[in-house]
Amino acid sequence: MSEILGERTTPADRGTRRTAPAWAVLLAVCAGQFLVVLDVSVVNVALPSMRNSLGLGESAQQWVVNGYALTFAGFMLLGGRAADLLGRKATFVTGLGLFTAASLAGGLAQNPTMLITARAVQGLGSAVLAPVTLSILTTSFPEGPERNRAIATWTAVGAGGGAAGGLVGGALTDWLSWRWVLLVNVPIGALVLIGAVWCLTESRGQTVRRLDIPGAVLVTGGVAALAYGIAETESHGWTSVRSLGPLVGGLVVLALFTAVEARTAEPLIHLRLFTIRSVSSSNTLLFVSGAATFSTWYFLSLYMQQVLHYSPIRTGLAFLPHTVAIVAGSKLAPRLMARFDARLLVATGGVISAAGLAWQSRVSAGSTFADIILGPGILTMFGAGLMMTPVAAAAMSGVGRTDQGLVSGLLNTSRQLGGALGLTILATIAASRITSRGHAGASDAVALSSGYGLAFLVSAAFLIGASALAVLLPKPQPQPAKA
Repeated sequence: MSEILGERTTPADRGTRRTAPAWAVLLAVCAGQFLVVLDVSVVNVALPSMRNSLGLGESAQQWVVNGYALTFAGFMLLGGRAADLLGRKATFVTGLGLFTAASLAGGLAQNPTMLITARAVQGLGSAVLAPVTLSILTTSFPEGPERNRAIATWTAVGAGGGAAGGLVGGALTDWLSWRWVLLVNVPIGALVLIGAVWCLTESRGQTVRRLDIPGAVLVTGGVAALAYGIAETESHGWTSVRSLGPLVGGLVVLALFTAVEARTAEPLIHLRLFTIRSVSSSNTLLFVSGAATFSTWYFLSLYMQQVLHYSPIRTGLAFLPHTVAIVAGSKLAPRLMARFDARLLVATGGVISAAGLAWQSRVSAGSTFADIILGPGILTMFGAGLMMTPVAAAAMSGVGRTDQGLVSGLLNTSRQLGGALGLTILATIAASRITSRGHAGASDAVALSSGYGLAFLVSAAFLIGASALAVLLPKPQPQPAKA
């Protein structure tokens, strides 16, 4: 047959393919997405234990998180294009295999360098895996309500993975050790690999072209340099050579990336895609909102353990309402999209999420779970869930099949780049406030609470900006309901 799940195939694929139930395809790609997003946040609760076990400093502690996030973001465009050109099933299996192997290496790490390196390789595997999960869905389900429901499930699973990271990380750290935060991916990854080999069918574009590896290296190097430069401002200020050098260098490398892409016959990303309003506006919105939401679990994890002295498992349980709220928002979004303008839904979700973070900025050394974690967390995550599905659906609408993987990679890249740079900026802001309050004679708990509160307030401002950007999204075209 020449078409499987709505995707055009190459002659080599014909006669060798079989269909699988739609639920099996959805389960496989959502399981892969869950693992990828889980590992963005699962280490947050385990950071204090990692620090004690391996002697992590403050900078190394941050790079355990950002080492994953930066390679994840930087190589995702390459992963998205690989899915389109070399085959979606092959790309899925390769990315998941690399992610699983790196998880094993990280769980067995004996020093900070080994751990951070393993996390970076994990990010590379995730960068190969994450874009193909969405492109498999968008080439498997027709545009309209059916695709929106599939994307909503994918969004809910991914968002739930991020929120559930605290609970999973806390339970494993308390009951076993921090090493199992990474080692648990090994048996799960192996099971998902077996399922993917069974249920996924290969699909690719009709012409296999070369991959733009230099472009991926340039964009990753540029972003990493920017993040490092921002982190250095905490200790050396914005005018220091140690800060300005990587900042300027990062901007130069990113400018070089743009120039290379404009002149390369087969670029990592065709710059013409940014002339498509749905693509450019969605990516801008995800970049800004990612800068706000990515750091929420990071700062809350540190606050609950360092100020409230929660155990890892108690910290993880405290994140459970966040998980429920973001899944609820993601699953409610498709129903609301059928009745309201998606742009209004995105803006409303952003305002709700910003209100939660503004409430959370009132955090203090004497705060309790009920007054500063539960209520604000539900608002923040429910609003984030409402935003994500319509943004993803808008970005993928009107994009040709041969670019589905690339645009999926762009979406994930924007969110992760925004999150990584946002975490670096917010961590620097929080550290500056903590240091100044400490010098003024405040106790450690008071200084830490003040710094985290300021980070939450700046995050709320980011989300207000994201809500305003919703007006840039194209007006959605009405889709006929499924018979």
